[in-house]
Amino acid sequence: MQLTIIGAGAIGGTIGAHLIRDGHDILFCDADPAHVDAINRDGLTIEGPVENFTVPARAVTPENLPDRLEHAAIAVKSHHTAQAAELLRDRLTPDGYLVSFQNGLTADTLAAVVGRERLIVSFVNFGADVLAPGRIMQGNVGTFRIGELTGEITPRLRELADALPYAEATGNILGFLWGKEAYGAMLYAGAVSDLSIADSLEDPRWRPLMLATAREVLAQAPVEPEAFDGFDPGDLEGSLARLVTFNRTSAKSHSGIYRDLMVRKRKTEVDDLLRDLAGPLTTYAGEIIKAIERGERTCEVANLELLAAYERAERLGRPLNAVAELFHAPPRAADGPLHGVPVAVKDMIDIAGHPRGNGNAAAMRAGAATADAPVVAALRAAGADVFAATSLLEYAAGAVHPAVPEAMNPYDPRRTAGGSSGGSAALVGARVCEVALGTDTGGSIRLPAHYCATVGFKPSHGALPLDGVQELAPTLDHVGLLAADVATTIRAFSALTGGEPAAPVSDAPRVGVLPGQLERAEMEPDVATAVRDAIETLRDAGCVIVEADGSGLDEIEKTFSDILLFEAWQVHGERVTATPDHYGPQTLGLLRSGAEVGAADYEAALAARERLLPAAAEVYAGIDVLLSPVAPFVAPVTTPPVDTPEGAAEGMFTAVHNLTGAPALALPCGWSAAGLPIGLQLSSPPGTDMALLAAARYVESTLAVEPRAPAVG
Repeated sequence: MQLTIIGAGAIGGTIGAHLIRDGHDILFCDADPAHVDAINRDGLTIEGPVENFTVPARAVTPENLPDRLEHAAIAVKSHHTAQAAELLRDRLTPDGYLVSFQNGLTADTLAAVVGRERLIVSFVNFGADVLAPGRIMQGNVGTFRIGELTGEITPRLRELADALPYAEATGNILGFLWGKEAYGAMLYAGAVSDLSIADSLEDPRWRPLMLATAREVLAQAPVEPEAFDGFDPGDLEGSLARLVTFNRTSAKSHSGIYRDLMVRKRKTEVDDLLRDLAGPLTTYAGEIIKAIERGERTCEVANLELLAAYERAERLGRPLNAVAELFHAPPRAADGPLHGVPVAVKDMIDIAGHPRGNGNAAAMRAGAATADAPVVAALRAAGADVFAATSLLEYAAGAVHPAVPEAMNPYDPRRTAGGSSGGSAALVGARVCEVALGTDTGGSIRLPAHYCATVGFKPSHGALPLDGVQELAPTLDHVGLLAADVATTIRAFSALTGGEPAAPVSDAPRVGVLPGQLERAEMEPDVATAVRDAIETLRDAGCVIVEADGSGLDEIEKTFSDILLFEAWQVHGERVTATPDHYGPQTLGLLRSGAEVGAADYEAALAARERLLPAAAEVYAGIDVLLSPVAPFVAPVTTPPVDTPEGAAEGMFTAVHNLTGAPALALPCGWSAAGLPIGLQLSSPPGTDMALLAAARYVESTLAVEPRAPAVG
């Protein structure tokens, strides 16, 4: 058989060398002059664990391709398909044909030049790499199938199958190609890291990502996908172990995509992946690969962490209404204390290129922010991947906009995740990511943390900058963190502030409690019991439990409503007056009530707060931290608006710390009889954030609350 192979690289070169050894007349055509020269001078060498041999061979560059060809093959990268096909325009003899030895869905591009009736398509799954000009490593022997697009087993197909090494004819070649697309998509995902193919497929951390990626592709297949080399579309779970075994035995440890990125430093086939396949996971992987091509990233496990976070966000976060948007291959520093940590950001904090959504239907369609808020810029500078914007209650004002679904609870999706930072809490609670930004004006970080079994940290007022953050009540607003645990909170807060991480405390802290809190009528028995049990556990561990004087807190708390409502009216009053239908009805009602607070009342409230701050600070005399409940009840079905009795009860333990500006932190302390999370709150004097975090780490370790898997996932 005479065959001209366009593309003498890993696949074309390997197939052609075997054909030459078997006595066939092969001409190579390749765009690399050094490769062509080496083949003509020294022959083509195949080496590796399969076989080692050299054959004399002929090769030309494209400009020297013969004018007429009877049989031709294309074995170039898929993104070079159109260019290679043009070399064959009007070159094939009337009864000639073209066979593709390519990855990807290139048949339509080739058929447009030579005609579908003259095209044979193949599926090649043996691993090979170009080592140097004239030298190719064949890493294994995998499945090789060829087929007609019509599905017929024709005489020319049989003849070709008999000649080609390892090849068999099939009536469902497109089924093999779509199976390879699913397997190939997993290889694309793994290629963003520096792991071997086998390692990326074997590690349990990436299993959900790999399975979901394959399923995403298989769902798009217009034909029945075929099994090969351990990959079985009907048994994806079992496929991973079989593919690990297959790849462990191959001398080709890394995919061609990885080698293109990190060894050959050349363009990959990613554009074809993004063109041929729809679906979020292949798109996320493709965009990371494009970022690596541009030099913005390098192949490392951190990219797999990001892809896995995307997968969890799609599978777990979106059903909880927690995701406002996911960002492709977000820009970040190449290293830093948060290197490669996926971080979600509440959608009222500016993220460059994304509108400040504010949990409002109209705002979510508004113009994009032109720059990051400083706290987001600090995340990127620390190396974090700002990968998601999270849903929230409308303008953080305690109510849901009717057109924006409420974030739901990962431990019971029929209940709220809380507000207003519910989306951030839901993502962390569902284990989509380990840390997220939130804001807190009266408890909006700590309350959803309590509902979702996360840590919620409201630092001292101003510890994290409020620039680029939607205001609600500026003297009460705080930016803070929701995190999987206290250690993660410390790591993120230290990175954002440049402070030294809190050192573990060596002695049991003195813990203050306020008498009567757990006996209040609003307290649910399960919550009171869990907090009381936590106090006793701390006492048993050596903590001194002190009854503190909370009278100063009680007095200062009376100023909260006037300050909140007046400041919220200053922020929103003009829009409320001009376009009231911009807001949902509950938010509109709350904001309008702010118009009823006069300037004199506001000034009086500010003055009273200033006067009462020293008395409020007395609560910390003789103690290291003050312990209280976070809320009197577990997650309700929906977040009660702040201007309702239920809403007032919800924030009864949290709002006072927004008035004083003291740092306050919620962490899990138990579970209700229905399996819902319960948290407790710790606070300390303003400016003692690291001391509070150190004490919180001690409390968390001492309580050792039994972790439970979320209901989602």
